[in-house]
Amino acid sequence: MKIILEGAIIDNIHVLELFSDLTERLDYNFPGFPLYAKSGELRYYHQFTCPCHKHVDLEFAFILRGEMDYFVNGQIARLEQGDGIFINSNRLHYNYSKDSTNCVYLVVIIHPSLLGADTYLGKEFFNQRFGAGNEDFCVLKKETPWQNEALSLISAIHDELNAGESGHNLLRLISLATSLCAEISENIQATQKTDEATWSILWNMTGFIQKNYAEKINLDDIAAAGQVCRSRCCKFFNMYMEQTPNAYLTWYRVSKSCEMLRESGMSIIEIAMACGFQSSSYFTQIFKKETGITPKEYRKQQAKNP
Repeated sequence: MKIILEGAIIDNIHVLELFSDLTERLDYNFPGFPLYAKSGELRYYHQFTCPCHKHVDLEFAFILRGEMDYFVNGQIARLEQGDGIFINSNRLHYNYSKDSTNCVYLVVIIHPSLLGADTYLGKEFFNQRFGAGNEDFCVLKKETPWQNEALSLISAIHDELNAGESGHNLLRLISLATSLCAEISENIQATQKTDEATWSILWNMTGFIQKNYAEKINLDDIAAAGQVCRSRCCKFFNMYMEQTPNAYLTWYRVSKSCEMLRESGMSIIEIAMACGFQSSSYFTQIFKKETGITPKEYRKQQAKNP
């Protein structure tokens, strides 16, 4: 899958409410404390590919074992064990394995409000350092001193935030998070952005699918979300994503069904309905075509290999 979109500059002081209809909604480790840090594995995702998304938060990843690629606004970064990456605010991105092999990594996500972006001065600083006019991402290597420091901070945030209620220190977490963002803000570069209208159209269409995948939607609905005709909608998907709008919709539905099969106790028919399939038999047919196994077999497989 290939996608090219563009992030947007923050223009609303209420950053916790920004892009609520279009961006991924994150479940932070602790409600009301906008910092997320978890370990992840690509094997949990359909076709070893995390669904594409964007959010106002700054994202960081650190590869513990294996290797993977990160797609960010039309560019692809190859990450190997020991590497890391910074993803800027409101960039469309996803991580994947092109050879379908597992990768274990840490991910840290920091909401702008933790950096004071819900104040006027904080918002101006965030726009200046992490707005649309800055680099979309930065690969982090141990060989570069400031990047090695950033990698160490990613690990420290993860360890502190997952130490348990008796172990973590919120003030220490804020200090670590601001130090990490300070390292990045001092080293990323300004860039020249072009063709924002096209990127906006593409994001509106993919965002519509991600928000409405559980409903009965068709090509006309997807095109309308981007305010383009059917032929232009198909042209954009084929040109930038190398698949049709309907193929992307199916891929996303199967991705969400994998998540539900793995993490919920819902029945097969309940998951089929929740993911926009008309019947459990049709869901099973499409799921097997996409993954090579039935939903029931997938659930058993995941239970044996948690």
